[in-house]
Amino acid sequence: MNNKDNAVALITGASSGIGLVTAKALQRAGYRVFGTSRRAGASPDGITMLSCDVTDEASVNDMVAEVLQQAGRIDLLVNNAGVGLLGAAEESSTAQAQALFDVNLFGITRVTNAVLPTMRNQGKGRIVNISSVMGLIPAPYNALYAATKHAVEGYSESLDHELRGFGIRVVLVEPAFTRTAFEASLTKPDQPLAVYDSVRAGMEVLMRNGVNAGDAPDVVADTVLKAATASVPNRRYTAGKQASQVRFLRRFMPEALVDKSLRQFNQLPIV
Repeated sequence: MNNKDNAVALITGASSGIGLVTAKALQRAGYRVFGTSRRAGASPDGITMLSCDVTDEASVNDMVAEVLQQAGRIDLLVNNAGVGLLGAAEESSTAQAQALFDVNLFGITRVTNAVLPTMRNQGKGRIVNISSVMGLIPAPYNALYAATKHAVEGYSESLDHELRGFGIRVVLVEPAFTRTAFEASLTKPDQPLAVYDSVRAGMEVLMRNGVNAGDAPDVVADTVLKAATASVPNRRYTAGKQASQVRFLRRFMPEALVDKSLRQFNQLPIV
């Protein structure tokens, strides 16, 4: 089959980790894959890498135009680009919080808005937004990151209702801890307070251990592929056993038990 006849997938944040593994999985599944990163380097076999800053609308529009020039269509969009922030909510300035939302939420809205006219004209399309179990539960010392993911959840569910009449579906994939370099690249709070130093340090260890014991990124990639190809997709897909456990906990356990379990997991006093 000629490449231009293949379904075309676009995935942001595809230079490493979940994004790169997912791009390769989509390529193996028969998609013609375009990946993005802030500084596009060498393209892996079968994947076309493009430079894109999801916080810059002109950069996003230029990237989407390049995909359309080369492939003529976009059938699947995977919004994967994101950044993390570990620290007490009080330790981040409003500017730092806004910068986090600019990538994790508004980066998604920019790329989605740039792709939607093409999908509407095609009469079909699938958008997979990478969220997190932190979009389902409270996340102490990850409050702002969790807030971005809760926002992604609300945006995605609402957008799905708006677009179904055009043959476009929007679905969520929710990983838990995953073995990538995400933890090592977490942003530090820009106005740290000594009162939080001890607990924040403990959270860093907890995060590191969680990542080391987490799912392989292939687990997330397989879930994305399932979400992308289901004829009638679910609204959300948890990626991996731990993510499924968190979702079950949130849905079926009494609030008091969820609260206690969450504090125990995060090694916080039960008060």
